[in-house]
Amino acid sequence: MVLVEAGDCRVLEAGVWRGVRQFSLPWPPPHALRGSHHQPTVSLQPRLLCTSPLSHGAGSDSGLSDSEESVFSGLEDSGSDSSEDEDEGDEKGKEGAGSDKGPGAMEKATEEQAQADPARPRTEMASVPTADEYAEDSSDEEDIRNTVGNVPLEWYDDFPHVGYDLDGRCIYKPLRTQDELDQFLDKMDNPDYWRTVQDPTTGRDLRLTDEQVVLVRRLQSGQFGDAGFDPYEPAVDFFSGDVMIHPVTNRPADKRSFIPSLVEKEKVSRMVHAIKMGWIQPRRPRDPTPSFYDLWAQEDPNAVLGRHKMHVPAPKLALPSHAESYNPPPEYLLGEEERAAWEQQEPSERKLNFLPRKFPSLRAVPAYGRFIQERFERCLDLYLCPRQRKMRVNVDPEDLIPKLPRPRDLQPFPTCQALVYRGHSDLVRCLSVSPGGQWLASGSDDGSLRLWEVATARCVRTVPVGGVVRSVAWNPNPTVCLVAVAVEDSVLLLNPALGDRLVAGGTDQLLSAFFPPEEPASQPARWLEASEEERRVGLRLRICHGTPATQVTWHGRGDYLAVVLATQGHTQVLIHQLSRRRSQSPFRRSHGQVQRVAFHPSRPFLLVASQRSIRLYHLLRQELTKKLMPNCKWVSSLAVHPAGDNVICGSYDSKLVWFDLDLSTKPYRVLRHHKKALRAVAFHPRYPLFASGSDDGTVIVCHGMVYNDLLQNPLLVPVKVLKGHTLTRDLGVLDVVFHPTQPWVFSSGADGTIRLFS
Repeated sequence: MVLVEAGDCRVLEAGVWRGVRQFSLPWPPPHALRGSHHQPTVSLQPRLLCTSPLSHGAGSDSGLSDSEESVFSGLEDSGSDSSEDEDEGDEKGKEGAGSDKGPGAMEKATEEQAQADPARPRTEMASVPTADEYAEDSSDEEDIRNTVGNVPLEWYDDFPHVGYDLDGRCIYKPLRTQDELDQFLDKMDNPDYWRTVQDPTTGRDLRLTDEQVVLVRRLQSGQFGDAGFDPYEPAVDFFSGDVMIHPVTNRPADKRSFIPSLVEKEKVSRMVHAIKMGWIQPRRPRDPTPSFYDLWAQEDPNAVLGRHKMHVPAPKLALPSHAESYNPPPEYLLGEEERAAWEQQEPSERKLNFLPRKFPSLRAVPAYGRFIQERFERCLDLYLCPRQRKMRVNVDPEDLIPKLPRPRDLQPFPTCQALVYRGHSDLVRCLSVSPGGQWLASGSDDGSLRLWEVATARCVRTVPVGGVVRSVAWNPNPTVCLVAVAVEDSVLLLNPALGDRLVAGGTDQLLSAFFPPEEPASQPARWLEASEEERRVGLRLRICHGTPATQVTWHGRGDYLAVVLATQGHTQVLIHQLSRRRSQSPFRRSHGQVQRVAFHPSRPFLLVASQRSIRLYHLLRQELTKKLMPNCKWVSSLAVHPAGDNVICGSYDSKLVWFDLDLSTKPYRVLRHHKKALRAVAFHPRYPLFASGSDDGTVIVCHGMVYNDLLQNPLLVPVKVLKGHTLTRDLGVLDVVFHPTQPWVFSSGADGTIRLFS
């Protein structure tokens, strides 16, 4: 039995043999294989923790060098890269192989050494059969398995192998026939799946050991790989601010530091020689005066092209194709049937005016028979063909697209949902904000009118009206606290008594100061005083029409209000005067079903929107001023710009039409941003904003800047799409209204909620 010991602790690093990738059996020494034919039993006797590197250097009594120990134990000394150590190890190996002692003497020496140090543990290894030690070398297993080198591994993605071994045989990738389901089952069944990685060099799955997992976790957590490394050990201050007597280094200065350099002398002499020979010109100062030249100096004024500025060059002949070659491809040669069909065609109908032919060489090509005729036709073309200069306009396609500003430059505008007002049990059809912006009124199909506090989304009052609320309008006069509500065939005037008590009391005094005339005139509507029970709820007046009312809107001064009735004939629109309690029908005949009406903010105009047109009437002159054609089906909503020169309307075919009253009666711009029918449109009283609500559940806010300069067109830019309402009964947003002072927008939906976007 041969005892082999490894007395240097450098061969172990965290339980892994240096130079060996696996715990494999070491090979017997070469002289043992060459000196005997029996199978020796090799025992490995490593010293893991007790022996230090100093003991290896001092314990030279074993008689073995480092190279011999590495040969006997199957380990390589990776710390030495010089060829001298290898040569020294080879010579010592030869001496051991050619000595008189032989394998038996070496075996005895190892036994004596083992008896001299009985405290060392012995590890019995399995017997190794006699074989050539160079047949299989496991000293660098990774290079044997994959010897690709520095070739990128992605080059082998389309090949079944991943590299080549030393014999030139392909190293095939492992077969991976698992689909995603098999991989998932393997992930669930295999407890070591989480610690299995794939080797990029061989493509095989490797299971990480516990030490490697701990190392990976330390690196992921930002710690050092070595657990024994102390990053906070005290630093040794080699240099300090104190002046020392002796320098840190007392190395004398080099001789080259005070002797002129011969290399620089040679370079300078070469440059001086080049300047003398004229090869290097010294820098001359640049002339600062600009240089002028004659732009037309190159042109000959007597030439024909010089006199004729609009000269058009002759068109060039088309280059010959493959069919005109002396050796054309076979697909260009005509068959018998194609040749017969070509001969039967008229010369003007032929695709080719010649028959393609094939010749073995260029020398065999005969003279072209139609050469003179083609030259003559070319001369006729140049002489008789009229020429026209086409001025090509180089236009960048991006220049044709209008340059719109960025939305961030158009702020402020509502961007996100701030509050949700919940309380209605059915869809909310209409909204209105008080002139001060503190209160909000909403009407719903649940037969109630709710008054909300804008800042807190708190329902202040709930007024039951006994029917579906079609429209709500807050009096725009800040000195009057009055709300008009369209319910069935009546318009209710309510005093919510919110805010300033003086304003609420003044409103009641204004209504009670009316005295009916002695002879009441016939009116299209009846004015009724509220009962005592109704006055407790807040109702002050009731205007009865006899037909359902669909919309109510106030004049800017707060004394007149217009009502749209769902009836046929000229009484679809009625105008009521609050101070005198009078009602009148301004029209004598009807021009279609009226959808919406609106007062002009500054002039005595009334806008009436029917299904196909929008008419602008002058109330004082009692005449039609303008008729706008939106070209949509059908008009659903109407809004007037605060300046009064622009109008927008929404339609059921998902269009938003912008009219410029000073420009034309046709639309200035048609916006198709929504996917479903538009239900409401609104302008902001102060900011250049307008919004539209649609059945697709979205509110689109656009920037609409109107300039004082009549020559400059309005700037329309969509800036934000606001979402929040859910579709109910195929209905989305039913009404949209802006806050009077802030860039906020309110929207009511079919889901029974009111949402504030800020």
